[in-house]
Amino acid sequence: MGTHGKKYLEAAEKIDRAVLYSPEEAITLLKQVATAKFDETVELHLRLGIDPRHSEQQIRTTVILPHGLGKTVRILVFAEGEGARAAQEAGADIVADDEVIARIANEGWTEFDVALAVPDMMRKIGRLGKVLGRKGLMPNPKAGTLIPPEDIPRAIEEARAGRIEFRNDKTANIHVPIGKASFDEAKLRDNMAAVMDAVRRARPSAAKGTYVRRAVLTSTMGPGIRIDPNAALAMTVSA
Repeated sequence: MGTHGKKYLEAAEKIDRAVLYSPEEAITLLKQVATAKFDETVELHLRLGIDPRHSEQQIRTTVILPHGLGKTVRILVFAEGEGARAAQEAGADIVADDEVIARIANEGWTEFDVALAVPDMMRKIGRLGKVLGRKGLMPNPKAGTLIPPEDIPRAIEEARAGRIEFRNDKTANIHVPIGKASFDEAKLRDNMAAVMDAVRRARPSAAKGTYVRRAVLTSTMGPGIRIDPNAALAMTVSA
C-alpha cells in the first residue's frame, strides 16, 4: 500500500467507495477534492467489455471536446511544398522539414502535442514509428491525422479546438483527459458527454455483454470517484 498525504486522505473520506455516483455528482465531488496547488487534469477511466486480443474489438477513435483541454496545443505538420505553405498559413506551430525529421529520429524529440501528415510524407516519416508510436503521435488515417493537403486547415483547427485521440490498452481500459479541475461543472460535463458519445459510437459489433463495465473519474492527485456506467453511457452533449 502506498502512503498518501493528509490532503488525499481527507479528500478520500468525502467519497463513498460503495456508491456509484451519477456523472454530475461525480464532477461536483471531484471539484471539491481537487486541492493540489496546480490546476489538476481531470481524467475519465473506463473498463470496457471488449477482448483486446482480437483486432476487431480494438477501440481507437477521436473526439472533439467542446471546451478543449485548457492547454495550449502545439501542432506539428509533416508536409512539403504546397502542403507546408498551407500548414504555415493555417497556423501550424512547426512545419517539419528534413532537419526536424532527423531530430525526431536521432534525438527522440517530441515537443509537440499533435502531429499531422500528408500521405506523400509517409515515406519519410515511416522510420519515426518507434518514437512517435510510443507517444501516440504517429499520424494515421483512422485518427484523422493523416490527411490530404486540402484538409490541413480543418485538421489544425480541430486539433486547436481540443480534438483528442484515444484507444484501449491491452487490459481493455481507456484513459481520457476531459479538462482541468478549474473548469466549471457544465464544461466538464459537456466534455465527458462528448467522450461517452464517442465511446458509444466506437462500440465493436463483436463485443459481447456489458460494454462499459466500470467508470471512474479522477484528478491528477485526487482519489478515484466511481460513476454509474449506465448513467455515463446515457450522457448527451447539451446543445
